[in-house]
Amino acid sequence: MAVQRTFSIIKPDATNRNLTGAINAKLEAAGLRIVAQKRIHLTKAQAGVFYGVHAERPFYDELCEFMSSAPIVVQVLEGEDAVLKNREVMGATNPAEAAEGTIRKEFALSIGENSAHGSDAPETAAVEIAYFFSGLELVG
Repeated sequence: MAVQRTFSIIKPDATNRNLTGAINAKLEAAGLRIVAQKRIHLTKAQAGVFYGVHAERPFYDELCEFMSSAPIVVQVLEGEDAVLKNREVMGATNPAEAAEGTIRKEFALSIGENSAHGSDAPETAAVEIAYFFSGLELVG
């Protein structure tokens, strides 16, 4: 297994409830290091660009509206097999199906308000990281 980087978002439902620290603690306990992190407030247009891959899906507008409704925390995580590890820590998209102890099982309010986003592949992670961070901001 190789050390890799992945991208993560702590979504508005979680930041509104001051869960950033609790979520970061779970990520760090799983062996992931936070090598870049910032709190931002996306516009609907910025969310639309980021989630452009979903533009044809029925949930796209609702997703963009939600992601621009309040501040989010974007971050770059690093560790052994970081993409898979982060997805394991997040849990299934549907919190009712997520494993005990995962972020979504403990903190999500619904499928839509599921507290966290994580890249699904190293290639996706590279694109997502570059959307929010310059190379100078990655300090791992």
